[in-house]
This record gives sequence, structure tokens and C-alpha cells, in this order.
Amino acid sequence: MGGSHERSAAYGPVHGLLPADTTEDVRTRGAGVSRQIAVLPVGSYEQHGPFLPLATDTLVACAIARAVADAHPVHLLPPVTVSCSHEHAAWPGTVSLSSVTLHAVVRDIAGSLRRSGVGTLVLVNGHGGNYVLGNVVQEASARGERMALFPAPEDWEAARVRAGVETSLLTDMHAGEIETSILLRTSPEVLRPGYETSDHVSDDRRHLLTTGMSAYTDSGVIGRPSLGTAEKGKELLASLADSFTAYFSLLTSDG
Repeated sequence: MGGSHERSAAYGPVHGLLPADTTEDVRTRGAGVSRQIAVLPVGSYEQHGPFLPLATDTLVACAIARAVADAHPVHLLPPVTVSCSHEHAAWPGTVSLSSVTLHAVVRDIAGSLRRSGVGTLVLVNGHGGNYVLGNVVQEASARGERMALFPAPEDWEAARVRAGVETSLLTDMHAGEIETSILLRTSPEVLRPGYETSDHVSDDRRHLLTTGMSAYTDSGVIGRPSLGTAEKGKELLASLADSFTAYFSLLTSDG
């Protein structure tokens, strides 16, 4: 995701991880849709083994959000780069927020968007440990606000099948085939040597919340990164962009 990445001129350019929209871009886009939808990538800053960067989940969330924004007229936001990574605390470099803080950050962002005329927010979550985001969306919906969490497990499964990802979603838990494939597609320069020989499977993780990741992996990897390819990454992102169509229709409907 380094360097420049051009989006459709109607939706504004992207520079690195940051949208380069002007306020006029946002105003023009809003004039062409019944409801403006903002897309917020939520990543993390946590260990991903010795070959993927600490920012992997942020890079993945941004790649998904960017694919969505390339296909749909949404307001792409800069990412939340630190979130709830407490299960990775045994590894140096990991940084976490409390779930209460992350909840408050997302609520504040949603409220600020509404005050500027963007009434709908989609959270593009790149980190499985951000359980609180589901509660944020539930509570917002109960208050009558328009919010969604993307991708759902069903969206990931459809993408996995379309891309020919061999590892199941259960096995591909962390720094595995899916994340490696997406980064090989979008940010190959950030991968270090070693992912080809770092496969580790640990499907029974029933005590994860109590013990953290270190009880199930020495390297920090749970999955099969050796199976990752850039072509799989391309198809994963394309499938997720297609899956977002149903979210876009739901969130812009009058129902």
C-alpha cells in the first residue's frame, strides 16, 4: 500500500494509507447519492510473526476499504491503527487500546460524521480480536443510527472460496494464507523472508481469551502463510468489494 494509489476521479485519490480527498470531493460525492456512507478501516498494531509487519491488520483493513471505495461511492476515511490486541501482549511491539476506548473512538467518529452530513458509517474490521465493534454496531442500530460491520464471516468465506484459498477460516487464524495473500497483492515490499516455511496449525483454541495467543504458537503464526499468493489476494479483495454491494443497498435504502 506504499506510494500513491489512484482511485476514480469521482471519489478522490489515495496517498499511502491516507485518502487525499478535499472537502469539495466529499461534497460532490454526496450530491450523487441518496445517503452518504463513510467507510472506516479499523486495524491493529500487533505481532504477525517474524515476516509480516505489526501493522498487518491495518494494511489489510485499508486494502479492503480501498477496494470497496473503488467500486462504490463511499467516503473513505483514514484508518484506526491501534485497537484491542490484548491476546498478543506476550510479543514485543504489540500495542492495545481497551475495548471501552475503542468503543468511544468509533462513537465519536460516527457522531462527528453525522454533524458534517455523513449519516452512515461502515466499520471495515481487519482484526478478529475487535469483538467490541459488533456491540458498537448493535447499539448504534438500536438508537436508530445507520452503521454496519464489514466483512461478515460469510463474506470472508465467499472470498476464500472464490480466491481458491485452501486453508479454512478456522485454521487461517493469524498471519496465514489470507493475510499473506492480501499483502503479497498490495504491499509485497513489507513481507520479510520466512513466510514460506512458517506454517503452524492450532485449531483447538478454546482457552484463547484466558491464555492469549502464546499458549498456541511460539512464532505468533496460526495458519499456512506458505500458501499465500498475490493472485489469491487479488481475488479476495475483488470478492469482498462485490459482497459490499448488498451492504450499500441496505444502508442507502429507505427501509
